[in-house]
Amino acid sequence: MFLFLATLSASNITARSQDNSGAGPTTEASAKAKSNADNEKKAAEWVGSLKLDNAAKATRVTEVVATHLKTIRDWHNEHPYTTVPAGLNPVTGRPLSEIDRQFIADSANPARIFGDNFIAALTKDLNHEQVEAILDKHTVGKVAFTMKGYKAIVPDLTAEEEKTILGFLKQARAEAIIYKNMAQISVVFEIYKTKSEQYLNSNGRDWKKMYKTYTDAVKAKKAEAAQKPADSNP
Repeated sequence: MFLFLATLSASNITARSQDNSGAGPTTEASAKAKSNADNEKKAAEWVGSLKLDNAAKATRVTEVVATHLKTIRDWHNEHPYTTVPAGLNPVTGRPLSEIDRQFIADSANPARIFGDNFIAALTKDLNHEQVEAILDKHTVGKVAFTMKGYKAIVPDLTAEEEKTILGFLKQARAEAIIYKNMAQISVVFEIYKTKSEQYLNSNGRDWKKMYKTYTDAVKAKKAEAAQKPADSNP
């Protein structure tokens, strides 16, 4: 029955397509057109946040950002995780997940040419701080967010430690801009978070102990808040 309905549905679609030949783009083309429009809107919002005082410059930068977003989308869509054979993660010994395989597929793009060209194109019209602002938009502010976390966990973080960790996080950001979604961007940041924590350990810190102290304090604060009686309405 299902096969019959599916066949009938396909026949109806074919008939409608024949009746309306040339009337509109294919579903795939429509989806890509919508995606292009979404990326152009996102690019305009990112560049708009810079409040550039030169319309021509803003137009050029918006085009650079939109082109980059479309380029990494196309590579991602043309290289699904299935292009990477299933196998074992050499670090954990566990089977590669779909995210692992997609990350590998996306990281195989032409060097990072996508990222290098993107930053070079931005630099033609933007200063260093403005370029960083666009990169932060692409990575949803993960540099500042993650740095804030380290400062909370290590309240006596030295200036040198902060500088080193910030350098790691900015390197993560630069590498993350060739990835299409947050799952993959997060994988890049996890790599550099591990480097940051190894650095702290090598600098005489005990990361696991500091992290446990921090999480225990957070849990205790939540428990204390939960025990307080709710304010009664007058």
